[in-house]
Amino acid sequence: MPLEHVAIIMDGNRRWADTRRYPRLKGHQEGVKSLKRLVRHVGARGLKYLTVYAFSSENWQRTEEEVNYLFELFGRVLTDEFAELADNGVKLSFLGQLEAVPTRLKRSMQNTMAKTANNTGLSLQVAINYGARLEITDAVKKIASLVKAGKIEPEQITEELINNHLYTAGIPDPELLIRTGGEMRLSNYLLWQSAYTELFITPTLWPEFSPEHFEQAIADFVQRNRRWGGD
Repeated sequence: MPLEHVAIIMDGNRRWADTRRYPRLKGHQEGVKSLKRLVRHVGARGLKYLTVYAFSSENWQRTEEEVNYLFELFGRVLTDEFAELADNGVKLSFLGQLEAVPTRLKRSMQNTMAKTANNTGLSLQVAINYGARLEITDAVKKIASLVKAGKIEPEQITEELINNHLYTAGIPDPELLIRTGGEMRLSNYLLWQSAYTELFITPTLWPEFSPEHFEQAIADFVQRNRRWGGD
């Protein structure tokens, strides 16, 4: 069964820290290490696309200390930790309403995208300030503007047109979505793109998620019979 795009909800950093009586910020640090290990692994195995949920549009409801730390951590990862991955051919891009991201981090994101734009290895999409309903709403607004300007007629609105106005424009839908931490929900992640995506839920918390766990998810996926709504 062909597999070129895997999406991941990286859940469980805070629970991992809580069970060990560590500060929750320590959980996020360990989560970064897990992501680096996985990116190396999936890049080496030839996967084309990996999309990870780093910060949702609902995560602003967390404490100011945690939000500020997360953005600081993202910036540090981009400038230090991910330099090696970029040099190894990884192409990075970011999904979400990026206008709300702190200016310094946004600059680092833009520099990273420019530096890796011509890389031909794994395409890594990091969802930051992302929410699927927000994404669809933004797409609808853009298309409504085209209709208002007389550039298209309402009858010309198709699934393809909507796809082309999502944050993920140009990226194929994921065949497999992995959620760590055991929760049985999508958490407002890639709702449009996951219409026929296979789901794999593991109780393993994200900091403990290893390449071996990833391969278990792949092994489960290849045994499934994808029918896309048919018999």
